[in-house]
Amino acid sequence: MELGIGMFGDLAFDQATGKYRDAGVKIREILDQVKLMDEVGIDVFAMGEHHRPDYAVSSPEMVLAAAASITKNIKLASGVTVLSSSEPVKVYEDFSTLDLISDGRAEIFVGRGSFIESFPLYGYSLNDYEELFDEKLELLLKINSEENVTWSGKLRAPMQNQTVYPRAKNDGKLSIWRAVGGTPQSVLSAAKLGMPLVVAIIGGMPVQFKNLVEFYKQEYQKAGHDVSKMQIAIHSHTFVSNDQAVVDGYFNNYKSQMDRIGATRGWAPYTKMQYDGGRAREGALFIGSPAQVADKIAYMKEIFGITRFIGHMDIGDPAHDIMMKSIELFGDEVKPAV
Repeated sequence: MELGIGMFGDLAFDQATGKYRDAGVKIREILDQVKLMDEVGIDVFAMGEHHRPDYAVSSPEMVLAAAASITKNIKLASGVTVLSSSEPVKVYEDFSTLDLISDGRAEIFVGRGSFIESFPLYGYSLNDYEELFDEKLELLLKINSEENVTWSGKLRAPMQNQTVYPRAKNDGKLSIWRAVGGTPQSVLSAAKLGMPLVVAIIGGMPVQFKNLVEFYKQEYQKAGHDVSKMQIAIHSHTFVSNDQAVVDGYFNNYKSQMDRIGATRGWAPYTKMQYDGGRAREGALFIGSPAQVADKIAYMKEIFGITRFIGHMDIGDPAHDIMMKSIELFGDEVKPAV
């Protein structure tokens, strides 16, 4: 099983100045952190895409390209590429270029995303939310698998015997994962297409997703795909520290971001009871000592048979030194224990 780390590039809000932290500083910190991930043997780094003032990264492929030049082994993935509001040709071009820069380490996680700000920003209608994703995924997969592409759809101009360059290393094929939030329709689509699956589990109890993962496995096999090539990942909020004061203090970072997002979605303020409940063995927060986090990840392997776990680690923009220590512990202690 592979262990990875994901980030969105959260930016802390300074109440005194009324401004978010400098995005340039944050991005440079992320690059230092990815370099450390590579050094401590983390398998995958996934960088998210957002178009909001409280996140530093709107272009994951740019950050990943910078990371490629300072790392040697770690796989570099988008986490996620919001495909509904992206251009599939450009997505393939960007990630095939990243693949060549990194000598074959690029991956794409595609999803609808849990934020919708990219739709008006890029001129797309939310009325086409479902159809945009389905059509663009079809085109991206076709570009990924065929040298010369002939394709037509409803929402994008057709392609007639065209080739997208440059081609990625593995006969032009990138590893493209389907990232889902838990809807059966998305899981069914991924299974039928034979795509690797990433399930975001960020609340409640992970065991509640067991039927969904079993559904994917059944439909994947029913569609005739090679079960030996099936890949399933979980992406969950994670933080590691041997210092209980740091673990308790991380609640403040976590609450600040949850409340900021929740204010636009009608959520009640996040509580310490929710935090502590999520940190329990049956909860969805992988926050605690290396032994506690390793035990919960092993438990996920037992429940789901996952091939990859990605710990999302920068909720609420923790201090750089605390992040570096969490990454170090994740690589040096959590991974060997798992």
